[in-house]
Amino acid sequence: MTARGRTGRRRPIAGQVVVVTGAARGIGAELANVLSSRGARLALVGLEPDELDRVRAGLPGEAAAWTADVTDADAMRRVAAEVAERFGAVDAVVANAGVASGGPFADADEAVWLRVIEVNLLGSVTTCRAFLPALRAGGGYYLQIASVAALAPSPLMTAYCASKTGVETFAHCLRAEVAPDGVAVGVAYLSWTDTHMVRATDEHEGLREARLRLPWPANRTTPIGPAVARLAAGVERRAPHVYAQRWIRGLVPMRPVLPGLLGGRLAQRRLRALGPPPEHVGLIGPGGRAAAERRS
Repeated sequence: MTARGRTGRRRPIAGQVVVVTGAARGIGAELANVLSSRGARLALVGLEPDELDRVRAGLPGEAAAWTADVTDADAMRRVAAEVAERFGAVDAVVANAGVASGGPFADADEAVWLRVIEVNLLGSVTTCRAFLPALRAGGGYYLQIASVAALAPSPLMTAYCASKTGVETFAHCLRAEVAPDGVAVGVAYLSWTDTHMVRATDEHEGLREARLRLPWPANRTTPIGPAVARLAAGVERRAPHVYAQRWIRGLVPMRPVLPGLLGGRLAQRRLRALGPPPEHVGLIGPGGRAAAERRS
């Protein structure tokens, strides 16, 4: 493995070209800002051109933006080629684009449920496929944004949990395949973080109550700043695992028992305490609306 392909040792991000999907708002926009402030050159990808331009204009360093749907393979191949032409290389890709819906599976609109899988799982795969040649050429780093939902099941979030479990497994499988090329692969885990999507989720009373009844500290919404700072440090270290909230690391040894615990009687008691099940809601927040409009 090349020196560039080693993981675990922090190295300056200044001058590196970092692609961030889902960069129009939330985690993606904040991460772009932190990396840019440390001297990285940013390629922003998202569905909302006006928001992308706003983020790009506010970055302290060099940046460019591309409007594209991460589930569109042709569009993402075009973006990857244009990013490489614009910057000359791709050092890291952060597959962050994601959406969510919530409510009982039996009541879910099938198209909405599948759109969550399409954006979160297939969109990440499409992003990786498009940029992997450039990452291989330079021994780069691919960071997959997953979730604590990949470790601990959460009723009323079936599509989201399934998609985040899928991207986690995809990234772990990919790691060994691309290691001989000097490419490092990481998975990032986040809990409820103060973003537009989480705020919009809390606007639905049933989903907010379901979150509040989760075991502590999983029921807390945490500030975005510290979480993104850990993501940025993970990019610098080319880390195989990044825990945006420190307590998530403590769940890892408990993985064998979490599905039975959180998806079993404890979850049933929580759902009974909610009373009538909440209505299933569509794609949540402004990013979700953009994904729904693009699909339609």
